[in-house]
Amino acid sequence: MATLTIARAYQHAYHTHPNYTLAVTGGTLNALGDIVAQVSQNIFVKDHEPRPGWDPARTLRFFCLGSGMSPLLGRWNLFLERRFPLRAWRIQPISFRALSKRVAADQLIMAPIGLAMFIGSMGVMECRSLRQIHEKYADMFAPALLTNWKVWPIAQMINFRYMPLPYRIPFQSTCGVFWTLYLSILNAKEDERQDREALQATVR
Repeated sequence: MATLTIARAYQHAYHTHPNYTLAVTGGTLNALGDIVAQVSQNIFVKDHEPRPGWDPARTLRFFCLGSGMSPLLGRWNLFLERRFPLRAWRIQPISFRALSKRVAADQLIMAPIGLAMFIGSMGVMECRSLRQIHEKYADMFAPALLTNWKVWPIAQMINFRYMPLPYRIPFQSTCGVFWTLYLSILNAKEDERQDREALQATVR
């Protein structure tokens, strides 16, 4: 009953304020993914290494990123819905060809754009220099994109096939908790490397 009430409240919010609803939903789930990542990093730290603790600023950055990107992804999903309709008529079966085109467009166009926005936005919010942001792209973009292509096509095929349009971003963001976990740890490792190199350069 509670789940149904929440679903109805979300549906109403989406239809009255779609961008705001997607921003809050995406930002919250993105922040949750970073919290899971930070908890994991603290639990599985090696005995001889100090526990990093929780960094609220890092979680806030992920919330801001999710809030900013989710309305954009909502418009992208609407474009895919109109550009590649799964049925010409309600009585017709689902077109697997149209579904495949949706997934292909999402992975070949939006996935690289979204990843580029993530790396660049994180670099800016972390106050990195242009050289450090360029290094982030060089070190993170290709491995993250290849990993994306291994895990997201199946998730997006389920999303585009079974989820109504208003629920695609929440479904994607829920699956994205684990993706954010991966990106958060990957970004944190890159930050540690850059901070270590900056410290060594200062000592010299």
